[in-house]
Amino acid sequence: MALRREPTARQMRLAVELRRLRDAAGLTAREAAALLGVSSAQISQIESGLTGVSEKRLRRLAAHYVCTDEVFIDALVAVATDRTRGWWEEYRGALPTPFLDLAELEHHATSLREVQFLYIPGSLQTEDYARAVFSFRVPELPDDELELRVRHRMQRKLILENTPYEAVIHEAALRINVSDRSASRAQLSSLVELSEADHITVRVIPFALEGFAGAASAMVYAGGAVPELDTVVRDAPHSTAFIDAEAQLGAFRTLFRKVESVSLGPERSRDFIHELTKEL
Repeated sequence: MALRREPTARQMRLAVELRRLRDAAGLTAREAAALLGVSSAQISQIESGLTGVSEKRLRRLAAHYVCTDEVFIDALVAVATDRTRGWWEEYRGALPTPFLDLAELEHHATSLREVQFLYIPGSLQTEDYARAVFSFRVPELPDDELELRVRHRMQRKLILENTPYEAVIHEAALRINVSDRSASRAQLSSLVELSEADHITVRVIPFALEGFAGAASAMVYAGGAVPELDTVVRDAPHSTAFIDAEAQLGAFRTLFRKVESVSLGPERSRDFIHELTKEL
C-alpha cells in the first residue's frame, strides 16, 4: 500500500488515538508489532497517519491494548473504514489543506458550537460578506483563488441543513462593516432568518455586558461520534489548530459554557440583531 503524502486531519486523529491506546497499555511500537505479526515500521506508519488500518487489524490492536470500550472502538472503526469523498475533495490541490480538513470535520460532526468576536462565523456568512473578508487578505489573492475560497465557504453551509449548530457572536462582529452597509444589512438579516431553524441557535454577547473578559475564547467545538473524538478548531497566526487532547477538550467545554451562560438568550439575540439591522 502506497504511503500517504499528506494525511488529512481526520486520518491523523485516528492515528493519534491508536497511539494513545498503545501508550495507555504500556506497550512499545515494537511490542505492538510483534503481537500483530507485522513490522514496527508498519505500526509507526499507522500511528503517523501515513497508512490506513483495516477494521480487523484495528480491532485486534484494541484487544491487545485491553480497550474494552466497544462504542469507542466502533467509532474508531467508522473513521478507519470511511471512504467518503465529500464535496471538499474538488478543492484538493487548489486550496490550503486546512480548508479541506475543516469541511471534512464539520461534515462528520454530530454537533457544532462556535464562538466568534470579530467576524460572523464562516458557516453563517453571506457570499458578499465572505468575499469582503477574503478580499482584505495580504498579499491579495488572484481573482480565481478568491472566488474558490468564497465558493468553498458557501458550500460549507451544507452543514446547516441538519447538524445541530449553536453560535455565540459578540456585538463587535455584528457591527463591523466588512463590506458596505447593504451587504452588512443582508448579513444580519440572514443571521435572523437562519436562527429561526429549530436546530440552529444564535446568541449575542452585547457590548453592555459588564465583567466579560472572554474575548480570547473564539473557537469551533465539533462534537464527535463519541465525546473522546470531539475536536476544537482555533485560528493560529499562520495556520489552523486542531485540538484533541482530553484535558484541553474539557477546558474548552467549560469555556464554551461560561461564554454561553452570559450571552443573551435566542429570542433576545434575534431581536437584538433585528434592531441592529434597522440601524443600517
